[in-house]
Amino acid sequence: MTELVAAVLPDGPCGGALAWSLLDWIAALHDAGRSAETLAAFETLVSMEAAEAANDRSSMLCHLYALVGYARMLDTHGRGERASLVRHEALTLLTRLADAGERNVWSAYQSSFWGALLAFSGAERDRPAPDGPHPPSGAAPMHWSDDAKRRRSGSLHALREEVDALAPRAAEDPDRHLAELVRLHHVLTVRSAVHGEWRTHRFTEHMRSLFDDGVSLARRLYRHDPAEGARALARILIDRSTFHAAARDLGPALDDFRQALRHLGEEAG
Repeated sequence: MTELVAAVLPDGPCGGALAWSLLDWIAALHDAGRSAETLAAFETLVSMEAAEAANDRSSMLCHLYALVGYARMLDTHGRGERASLVRHEALTLLTRLADAGERNVWSAYQSSFWGALLAFSGAERDRPAPDGPHPPSGAAPMHWSDDAKRRRSGSLHALREEVDALAPRAAEDPDRHLAELVRLHHVLTVRSAVHGEWRTHRFTEHMRSLFDDGVSLARRLYRHDPAEGARALARILIDRSTFHAAARDLGPALDDFRQALRHLGEEAG
């Protein structure tokens, strides 16, 4: 992947092809534990999307998703101060989008770009079965192997059953089970979104209820344990914010993002 990116990078974005190569490269580097290179590759993606959006060659939403994903990856690798700055860049861009919308009309590729970046959100909390193939943490579904696609599709029903079975135990004993329920539901939401974005005609309707339920569970955790719940709620609010943005509901997207920053103690002064 490193050799491939080095070969195609000098040719520039190439109608979006470079962005997908960068996403695959970031996923491979991240899964290999090469944190410094992962962050450098992500910064390359963010810079490219910023330049493309500024020159009206790409969607502002893709720049937004790249910023949100980069901030998430910075947090994952212990760069919290830099992550906060990047989130404020995302807030500025999202505020502009909510006020004025996109400058141009783009094809539907932005949703696939959102789905690939969302996969990173679930990767740290997902624990796939060790046997058999599974996709890299940020690889786009179009690049998954057939075996990985079948396994991911088959896993959703079992995961839904696991979430449903855990819910009454979390209600009875939140100290032991509520945080795990929030984690599992988040994994279910991300897996469903990444898997379904490219194949489900009622995708937005189905996913809205999953994202809303996830926020409700995270709010329960926050009320029960503010210390643990604040970051979980912020993370899930940011994910729902990007879902709203992908669905072109930019007002709710901005509201969720602002709430998330408040829970992180990063609200604008």
